[in-house]
Amino acid sequence: MFLTLALVAGMFTANAQEDVRETAPTTGDLYEGFTRPLTFNRMIPPYGLEITFAKTVHIIFPAAIRYVDLGSIDLLAAIADGAENVLRVKAATQRFRKETNLSVITGDGSYYTFNVKYADEPVKLSIEMADFLHTGYEINRPGNELPVYLSDLGSESPYLVRLIMETVHKNNKTKIKHIGSKNFGIQYLLKGIYSHNELLFFHFQLKNTSTVSFNADYLTFKIVDKKVAKRTAIQEQVIMPLRSYNQVTTVGGNKEERTVFTLPKFTIPNDKQLVIELMEKDGGRNQTLTVENADLIRAEVIDNLQVKVK
Repeated sequence: MFLTLALVAGMFTANAQEDVRETAPTTGDLYEGFTRPLTFNRMIPPYGLEITFAKTVHIIFPAAIRYVDLGSIDLLAAIADGAENVLRVKAATQRFRKETNLSVITGDGSYYTFNVKYADEPVKLSIEMADFLHTGYEINRPGNELPVYLSDLGSESPYLVRLIMETVHKNNKTKIKHIGSKNFGIQYLLKGIYSHNELLFFHFQLKNTSTVSFNADYLTFKIVDKKVAKRTAIQEQVIMPLRSYNQVTTVGGNKEERTVFTLPKFTIPNDKQLVIELMEKDGGRNQTLTVENADLIRAEVIDNLQVKVK
């Protein structure tokens, strides 16, 4: 009997030690001293976020949301309908006790991380985020400061693409003087075409000399045949913009706005042309621009511009 009890006690002790080993916090040294510890200058500082069950927290980001990861099933999150840069967050269960996390990647290549706790009455229900990776303040920058690369831009940094668009918009140079459209008090001009690696940048100006606001419905870029015989199907190749800067949908009376679009690099066959159409919402003041391949190959290389990193 004594031996049996001792054996049982030994098994219990062994199991208890095993349970302790399984639940004890890890030091991160899983390879007997051959791993490098992560230092704090490699860390992106998280924000503290309080959420609750009966109310929704809205987080507004400076760019469209491309990725959201929830740390646990205690969280519910969704992109707000009709707003690509607004995230709705609330608790899935009442008064969850364990802290969890939330991560977000936006279309400008920024990465945001939050430590999330439950609160019966969160103080901050509507939050506006800044691009803390590139605000220009050293205290907000992690030691690595690496942008997130997105598939639609390939090997190009979203941050650099945004800087190029900002620079083109700020410089406001007129490189092209022969491509434009004007009717009913609306003037639409293509001021310049720029290139960088596998991307093209189109700089537009919309000037409204009438007293009636111009409400843009949509803008299309498509390559079409120059001449189409009767009863011949028109073949169109639509090119979708990858990014835009200062894309304004409404231009008031006697006002003007400029927009820069980023497109994948392409060329135009000799028998085709690029047609750019800006359509007015519930109106007839549509604008059409025509671009030839000769205009594309004269695009100014971005390396000649002075793009200043913040």
